[in-house]
Parts: sequence; structure tokens; C-alpha cells
Amino acid sequence: MEETIKTGINPIIEDSWKNVLINQFNSDYFIQLKNFLIEEKKKYIIFPPGPFIFSAFNLTPFEKVKVVIIGQDPYHGEGQAHGLCFSVPTNVDIPPSLKNIFKELQTDLGVEIPKTGNLEPWAKQGVLLINATLTVRANQPGSHQNKGWEIFTDNIIKLLSEEKRKLVFLLWGKYAQNKEILIDNSKHLILKAAHPSPLARGAFFGCRHFSKANDFLFRSGQSKIDWALENI
Repeated sequence: MEETIKTGINPIIEDSWKNVLINQFNSDYFIQLKNFLIEEKKKYIIFPPGPFIFSAFNLTPFEKVKVVIIGQDPYHGEGQAHGLCFSVPTNVDIPPSLKNIFKELQTDLGVEIPKTGNLEPWAKQGVLLINATLTVRANQPGSHQNKGWEIFTDNIIKLLSEEKRKLVFLLWGKYAQNKEILIDNSKHLILKAAHPSPLARGAFFGCRHFSKANDFLFRSGQSKIDWALENI
């Protein structure tokens, strides 16, 4: 792990996650993944920057997870990726898929469309915003797929399903919906919809996942998510 720190691939992860993932970090596939990232960083710009690779976990400790949203890859443009799926840092232009998420949020709950695309306030309330692949080369989407990240994140989804109860999994698009087999639907709520991308031609709209998630959390004795970013 010290070698990783020196090369700028930052492995620092929140303690509760470190405890449940220690076997993953010590596994052969993760060591190979780490070595791949070390070599990649010598030749390419990698997003997100090292300190942000595990932001989803650092902002949402294991014991606080209530909702899981699964993306595919980090944004590959300069300044966009900061470790949370669909999210961008404050003052960065809001990407098209996130604009559609905000439109659905407004229709569903009547909240004002936020001026920021930074979803950290959701993460701090228990929304795990996880991409299946946690890194990418600059301007090369999908370039870090099938290198080990998917094994890591699939194991995280299975771990959450097995160790926790009454989670809400929001599966948007076919890629995320393929993860359904990792989740015990007798313990958790699985909500599926089209991807919020404009390429889905508006099929995402009307899913009402935000109100449905909050209704489930309320019925199971958990606090609701305040989805209105401007109110937090």
C-alpha cells in the first residue's frame, strides 16, 4: 500500500470500508490492478486524480449506506470526475445525463433544479454513488474496463446485499441492471429505469425513483434523503 501512495494512486479509504474490503485489497486481482494503474500513470493522465478515486466510500461510510446508485465509468474530461458517479465538482458544467436526473427530480418531488452538479450532499446522507470502473484515461472512455475494477465493485455490491438490510438500489440503464443478479431482492428494494442519458430519448422520465426510494426508507424506519441540493 505504501508503494501505491508514492506513485500517486491514493489507496486511502474510510475505516469502515477498509475493514470490510481488506481481503479485496490483498487479493491477486487487486494487486494486478494496482500495478496496471501505476504503469498507466507513467504514460497517461488518469481521472479522477488519485485522492478522489475512493471519494464515494470516503463520503459514505459502510454503516451509513441507504441508497446505491451504480454508474459505469468516470467522466473522462478535464476537471469532471471526482469519484462519484454522475457527479461533477462545483462550478463545472452539468453533464446531459445529470441534467435529466435533475429534471426527473423536479417532476417527482417538485424541488428546484440545482445550479450545481456536485452530488456530495447526497453521498453524505447515505447515497453511495459508485461507478463500476473507478478510473479512466483522459479522453478515452472505457479505457480501464476489464482491468479488475469491475471485480472490486461487484464484490462491494454483493457485500452490501449480504451484510445490510433495507437498502435501495437504483439501476439506471442496461449496464446497471445487469448488476441485479448480485442483489438479494428479498432484503432490498431494486428500482430499475432507462439510463438518464439523452440517448435514451426520455425513457428515464417518469420513473419517480426519488420519491419511491424515500417512501421505502420511511416505511423501513430510516430517514429520507433530502434530494434538494440547494437546501443542504
